[in-house]
Amino acid sequence: MAVQVSLWHHYLRAIRSRGAARVQEYQRAEDVLLTVLEHLHTLDPRFLVDYSRDLEAFQFALRSSDGPLDMEVPLSVEAAALLVEEPEAAQTEDGPTSCRLGVPRGGASLEAWVTDDVFTASSEDSAKCLGHIVPSKVLHVLKDRLVAAIVHCKHHGLITPGSLNVDSLREEKLGLSLLVSSGWRTIRFNVVPVVRRKHRVPALEGAQLTLGFPEGSLKRIVGQGVALVPTSAQLWRVSTDDLLTRLLNVLGSLQGHRLDSLSILDRVNHESWCDGGRSPGLNFGHLKTVLLWASVLFPAPEDWAELQGAVYRLLVVLLCCLATSNLPHFLHPEQNLLQDAGLDLRALYQRVELFASQPEAALRIHVTHLGQSPPPRLSSGVRALLQLPASDPSYWATAYFDVLLDKFQVFHIQDKDRISAMQSIFRKTKTLGGEDR
Repeated sequence: MAVQVSLWHHYLRAIRSRGAARVQEYQRAEDVLLTVLEHLHTLDPRFLVDYSRDLEAFQFALRSSDGPLDMEVPLSVEAAALLVEEPEAAQTEDGPTSCRLGVPRGGASLEAWVTDDVFTASSEDSAKCLGHIVPSKVLHVLKDRLVAAIVHCKHHGLITPGSLNVDSLREEKLGLSLLVSSGWRTIRFNVVPVVRRKHRVPALEGAQLTLGFPEGSLKRIVGQGVALVPTSAQLWRVSTDDLLTRLLNVLGSLQGHRLDSLSILDRVNHESWCDGGRSPGLNFGHLKTVLLWASVLFPAPEDWAELQGAVYRLLVVLLCCLATSNLPHFLHPEQNLLQDAGLDLRALYQRVELFASQPEAALRIHVTHLGQSPPPRLSSGVRALLQLPASDPSYWATAYFDVLLDKFQVFHIQDKDRISAMQSIFRKTKTLGGEDR
């Protein structure tokens, strides 16, 4: 066990050794983009510059993967001054409700938002609404202003030559994709127009999620509001990405290895499960959601005190999600993050299970770490056990996942109530599926 623990910590140190450099690379790229956005604001004051982005650097430092990052561009309009209309056709069963942003008749200081380049007049004779701010039009204006700002900054030497090129500016998934060079690393930003809004998030008001977070932290996070982002040519939706990053930051304030376990699995996912980024697979957002669920399912500090055990808290949740083909969104559990992701979930499950059973090979980062691996931790029948929550949601509970930890030989909890609950669930699973579990 001592050798295994040493290997986990050695792997973590290797990841941490790049953390400071990654933050510097991110900040250099961000500075380039902020310089461009500052000039964009002078060209068109309707677009603001968001300087409060410390959490983005914090999150980037946790990652080994290099997926795209969001750069939000707030619009200089208060959502409270607009009519937020939720059409019945926009109601969905698997995600946040979409809406249209209407400009009210007689609205004060909204003249800039009823111009043809961002606004479409209402086809109906409404006593309340003049028309709507259209996401596709806003994106088109934002792209034009970005091109002009980039050309200006390059011409006046405000950005380093080669750090940014208008040729990389593409409209993708209702955002603008832009490549920014930061030394030897190139970072892709998704530039997204947003409207700030106070918004109720029922999931953060319930007792279920409060267990894994400090008292009062969820209420403070909800009070900071959310962002409305484009979801189609005509509609906006509530984005929860920033909320999830704030929740992640709260977990970083707690003692234990929660964020360390996320960094380790992100590195293993990138290097082993995705073949160095050459194969499609899970992304950082998937793993972040797994950590958030694991923090609720395992709220006790002792669950996160030891590094190897902390990683396995994420692994048992991830394996269950892959086995059932369902990773619930943390704030909208009815939304499945694995649905329509285009992933081979069966192959991914096999790679994650192999790592969970014999992690040593994936943790070796140097030839000097080669050695004989311990025997597999896992016996047969675990996949059937992992699929139980698909037929009975009550299994999505601490006691069930404690059974899985015991299967992987990492259940080292002394609490008598948890041991009793775990044994009760274990007896129930044996009656359902036989002794091979």
